[in-house]
Amino acid sequence: MIDTILFDLDGTLLRFSQKEFIRLYISEISKVFVRMGMDAEKSVKALWAGTKSMVENDGSVPNKERFWSTFANTLGLAGEQAKAVEAACDSFYSNEFNVVKAVVDQSEIPSRLIQKLVCKGYTLVLATNPMFPACGVESRLAWGGLDPRDFILITHYANSSYCKPNQGYYNEIFTKIDKKPEQCIMIGNNPAEDMAADRLGAEVFLVTDYMENEAGADISAYRQGTLAQLEEKLISLPDKAFAPLAL
Repeated sequence: MIDTILFDLDGTLLRFSQKEFIRLYISEISKVFVRMGMDAEKSVKALWAGTKSMVENDGSVPNKERFWSTFANTLGLAGEQAKAVEAACDSFYSNEFNVVKAVVDQSEIPSRLIQKLVCKGYTLVLATNPMFPACGVESRLAWGGLDPRDFILITHYANSSYCKPNQGYYNEIFTKIDKKPEQCIMIGNNPAEDMAADRLGAEVFLVTDYMENEAGADISAYRQGTLAQLEEKLISLPDKAFAPLAL
């Protein structure tokens, strides 16, 4: 019986184009680096190198440690310098980062859907790719009018040691929430990253409004639809637990 729903955030519950998000995000975080006397172009390259190292993480250390180690090494930063940049970035994610909210297509569906599922008694996980600090995830949740307290687990770079689509990412979640994959459904907008949960035995659903499928993967095998269509299906489910989905 499925009683747990994993939601991706960007492009799924939070409705925006990934390209537009990245463009504005890089523009804003570059200002942090410049204020600290750093070269913007080199710093952005270090940011992408750190991101790549998180994607390639093997579970031996948290993503946060992998990111900052790579970032510092790429720029040749000493320990105290790296800590100062990290602190400045944490401040950014709680403040100036909110400028990026401009890319969001505002909708009442995400908050309405989450509240209805909470009332029905389902266990909810925010399974966003853990490349940001917790404060960065919480800021993005606020953009969509979502409450962190509605989720039993929110993945971020300090509590995760893998990234999507690594199977270790999903196994880490299942272990932390003490659920079997067969009890869960993963909902997301990226066939490669989010639908990877089905290889472990979880149900999956592909949200198509802002789908990310640059590789042109065949998506015909996945249950899929818009977020509005998904809402109709989920809110009609019985309370507490339901049988394998017939979406």
